[in-house]
Amino acid sequence: MREDRQRLDKWLWFARFAKTRTLAAKLVASGFVRVDGQRTDNPAKAIAVGDVITIALAHATLILRVEALGTRRGPAAEARQLYADLNGDTGALVSGDDRG
Repeated sequence: MREDRQRLDKWLWFARFAKTRTLAAKLVASGFVRVDGQRTDNPAKAIAVGDVITIALAHATLILRVEALGTRRGPAAEARQLYADLNGDTGALVSGDDRG
């Protein structure tokens, strides 16, 4: 694989969206991951910086932009530097501006 690309399952593991690389591969193979809007079931799909990854989890859907490719599975603070969260919500069910 080219230096500017990385396997999707490996990146998900480095970014701490799965506890093991095997679980990351199963997440992709089950069809819960999209890359740039296209569903993929191939854990070896090559991703690059700038790709948008959508992960459908049981209680949330995450939309992320790849900011960097990982070199190791490090601490959580290091993992957060691999992506930008594009969800845009704060997680609050009711905003403070509602007067009802």
